[in-house]
Amino acid sequence: MFPPFGLRVACGDLELRLPDDAELARLADVAVAGIHPPERRPFLVPWNVGEPDEVRRGLLQYHWSSRGNVSPESWALELAVFRDGEPVGVQSVGAKNFPVTRSAGTGSWLALAHHGEGIGKRMRLMALHLLFDGFDAADATTEAFDDNPESNGVTRSLGYAPNGVVLQERQGEAAAENRYRMPRDAWAARPEAHRLDVSLTGVAPVRALLKMDPEP
Repeated sequence: MFPPFGLRVACGDLELRLPDDAELARLADVAVAGIHPPERRPFLVPWNVGEPDEVRRGLLQYHWSSRGNVSPESWALELAVFRDGEPVGVQSVGAKNFPVTRSAGTGSWLALAHHGEGIGKRMRLMALHLLFDGFDAADATTEAFDDNPESNGVTRSLGYAPNGVVLQERQGEAAAENRYRMPRDAWAARPEAHRLDVSLTGVAPVRALLKMDPEP
């Protein structure tokens, strides 16, 4: 009845998919345990800062809201990242008016305990595989604050082109946000090291739900 629940992106010990409610509760505990060093502010809204139960509720409500607002005009698939069956983060893909623009963006977070293990780069490559090879995107976009070197480093290493800098209001202060774009031809020309063995399951029903294919 809801095709996004059948979507799977798998690569080795990693899998991206929508979590069910029991898995969401486990994912909330992962967020509470820590996503980034306390002195960092990688998010526009500090959703993971506060009392543990507030953070848990906020995560649940955000994921529930995202599920309930999936349409061809606007969608965000908040795919949990599972490593050997255990949730370790989230890799989101989303777009507005995708049937017309064929452009989609990505965002992510990863448990602090798993930083430095190469998971961040792999899960982004998996998301790009879904967008370009599964959804037939024309380009993919992403952004990161200038003081988030890890996220900027992953993005640049994957071959995104700089796409401007925007000043954002972040928790009462101005912060520079770097924006990036990867067109389809750059994805097609990616080096061998970025050509992972990725399998996609359940793509066709999602494409139909979101009207990604031309009308016959």
